[in-house]
Amino acid sequence: MEKDGERKKIFEDLPVASALRTMVVPAVISQLIVLIYNMADTFYVGQTGNPYMVAGTSLILPVFNISLCLAGLAGIGGGALISRLLGKGREDEARRVSVFSIYLAVLVAALFAAGTGIFMEPLLGLLGAGENTYRFARQYASCVIVIGGIPTVLSNVLANLIRSIGRSKEAGTGIVLGGVLNIILDPLFMFVLLPDGYEVLGAGIATALSNCIACLYFFGVLFRMGKGSVITFNPTVGRASRESVIAVFAVGVPSAVATLLFDLDYVVIDKLMVSYHDLALAAIGIVLKVERFPLNVGIGICQGMLPLVAYNYASGNWKRMKAIIRLARGVGLAVAAASILLYELFTTQFIRIFISDAQTIALASDFLRVRVLATPLMFLSFFTVYLFQSFGKGRVSLFLGVTRWLVFNIPMLLLLNYIFGMYGIVWSQVTADILTVLLSFYVYWRFGPKEKGGHYASF
Repeated sequence: MEKDGERKKIFEDLPVASALRTMVVPAVISQLIVLIYNMADTFYVGQTGNPYMVAGTSLILPVFNISLCLAGLAGIGGGALISRLLGKGREDEARRVSVFSIYLAVLVAALFAAGTGIFMEPLLGLLGAGENTYRFARQYASCVIVIGGIPTVLSNVLANLIRSIGRSKEAGTGIVLGGVLNIILDPLFMFVLLPDGYEVLGAGIATALSNCIACLYFFGVLFRMGKGSVITFNPTVGRASRESVIAVFAVGVPSAVATLLFDLDYVVIDKLMVSYHDLALAAIGIVLKVERFPLNVGIGICQGMLPLVAYNYASGNWKRMKAIIRLARGVGLAVAAASILLYELFTTQFIRIFISDAQTIALASDFLRVRVLATPLMFLSFFTVYLFQSFGKGRVSLFLGVTRWLVFNIPMLLLLNYIFGMYGIVWSQVTADILTVLLSFYVYWRFGPKEKGGHYASF
């Protein structure tokens, strides 16, 4: 049974550093495991020595991430609102919001999986799949998106909702379970159960099965919490109010759009790299995964921070809220700085983990040395977006997300590719995110929460 005292202790009573550590550490671990199990497919496929298999799986990464953005629609939108409702003492409405969010997740995931299956051929063509990569991309997409779409989305939504009530450990454990299972099942399906030439199909089956088991774990967590839990899929608790439904979409839609545009950026990168050669596509595919280590740590910090900020913002405890924001930001920037140092010193060693082809290693090493310079800028960019999501200011977070990708990142990709060629693509992230961070600071100063008397709540 869920205990209100434990929730109050985390949100209100624990020292800021302890509360943030309690919420952030499981979220960071789960984010790293998510990344590792996504990279596990690339790693094991890379062991075949076939760059076309690597390229085929890399092409599906943006589409797979779109399914995660759908999870953000219900999970981030619903989770942020639940934390704010608990901060206001409205537990019954928080319970109704959880029901709405869960069924919303199932609906959108089912529609996305069906749409991907029906329009698979034109979709892969749009992503840049050629005669050497099409078969592998189709096998992978059929497993991880069409078959495994609903459990993937639902697992991530349930993790966000459970974290929103202060149960970050349980949320992280479910994600970690799915990731560890995937790492174990990948080689079993790829190299033992399926014949040579079907390694990508084996990786896809392992991923889908792992997400199904993780989803079952979260159902078990809800069952153990009992009937009185804030997070429930029991529709008899009643319908969420119209105001709450609007609030879920007000934050959830911007979150989904921002993630969608992030993936669109990856699609544009893939399309531009395809115009050079398949080895360049394989190299950038590896780099886009390797660079995610510090970024996923940053996302975990933001995910753990969000319920704490949302709760204290709604309850009016501004001193605690600002202390949480400052500490979370400082930790994230420290991680980003450390990642730059490590990647610059050990670039080739990181790339060799995923591929043995010498040409691909050389290209990927050059790409990574440049891309990692954007890490602190990227952290500050999405950190600001998470803050506005915790405040329930969806329009502002939508503006930041759209501006970042459609005004800065993607145009910069096209411009620098036109001027400097292949390496212009790689430098675009640093250039665009300098502008994004400057805009983020201004927007927070202009539209961030104001304390009583209209005083600016410092960033």
